[in-house]
Amino acid sequence: MKEMISLEEARELMLSHVSPLPTERVSILDAVGRVAAEDLRSDIDVSPFAHAAMDGFALHAADIEGATEENPVKLSVIAEIGAGSVYAGAIAAGECVRIMTGAQLPDDADAVVKYEIVDVVEGDGRPGSVVAFAAPTAVRSNIREAGEEARAGEVIVEAGEVIGAAGVGFLAGCGVLEVETYRAPRVAIIATGSELVDPSEVPTAGKIRNSNSYAMAACAKAAGAEPFILPIVEDTYEALESAVAGAVESYDFVVTTGGAANGDFDFIKPVVDNLGELYMTTVNMRPGKAQTFGLVKGTPVFGLPGNPAAAYCGFELIIRAALRKMQGYSCFERPVIVGKLSKDVKKKDPRRILMRATVSKDATGEFVVTPAKNQSSGLFGVIQKTNCMAVMPEGLESKRAGDLVTCYVLDVPEEVVI
Repeated sequence: MKEMISLEEARELMLSHVSPLPTERVSILDAVGRVAAEDLRSDIDVSPFAHAAMDGFALHAADIEGATEENPVKLSVIAEIGAGSVYAGAIAAGECVRIMTGAQLPDDADAVVKYEIVDVVEGDGRPGSVVAFAAPTAVRSNIREAGEEARAGEVIVEAGEVIGAAGVGFLAGCGVLEVETYRAPRVAIIATGSELVDPSEVPTAGKIRNSNSYAMAACAKAAGAEPFILPIVEDTYEALESAVAGAVESYDFVVTTGGAANGDFDFIKPVVDNLGELYMTTVNMRPGKAQTFGLVKGTPVFGLPGNPAAAYCGFELIIRAALRKMQGYSCFERPVIVGKLSKDVKKKDPRRILMRATVSKDATGEFVVTPAKNQSSGLFGVIQKTNCMAVMPEGLESKRAGDLVTCYVLDVPEEVVI
């Protein structure tokens, strides 16, 4: 095991030790944002019939072939069709039918002319009226054809495809009301630290509220997982070993915060090493150097640092990818943008620095990256006020205002191309 690995190596290491979970059948509303585990097929042609794409008049295109503004062609309106109704009669030469958007096209008609460009010569445009057309129209104009969106038996959503909100509507129209998708990982969140108290309590001297568990649970939920906040664990080897050993029996993934470094009260590394297989202990990044990963009885156990920003970076840039793979997703890296720094940034640490920053656009449309004033690894509030992690690469090269930096955009899904 290498003493320190890169962020990319850490992510790949995690991904290599997890697989998609078993599937479950859910309603299409519960499937939004999730991955289809099998091909989904339509039970009918969609649309099942040719219909009007807009309100207008259904007619024979040949009847108005010679129409001009100087010599408009007049047709008699013989019927009216609303959505859900059918006109089964004939349409003779010199006749047309008023039709509403979505209404089935009569068998005798081969085009629809929209209402707004037709002049009403006699009556009100309804049956018994005479209307005039000042221009020809193409055959099949303003018609949505039968089977235009899908054919009966056709695959409409492929296995591995993420189902969006519009996709739910598409599936409903195709008669698919349930979807086989990958089960959400059950994630145990364990905060370690004898100084921690529940957020419902007012801390006494030497104590702080357990904010990490709630932030990591929120990260897990945002990644599509089902988080479970377990009781706070005191700073002893025995307490942490017992908590981890119990958690791997009931959950798909275990996340701990605190106790990931090499201090007298840091126990996650020996716990994982003694209970299972230890694969990683440090990552070349700041914040978030001390990160532990291993398997205990086949269950991934990941030890994050206790500092809030360090824990957040580790979760978002490493753990999130693993949770997504367990749900069948194929995109694991956050979208990146390249923007101009708004100010000079001096680099004193050779590790890869992840600056909490805000990306915006200037008057010319270019991305501008503004690092937060406070880069302390102990703060969640700064992350709440920013929207990206600006990367200062490994080494000691500083950056000047106007230099380009790469940023991980944290409020945009992995599937989005920027």
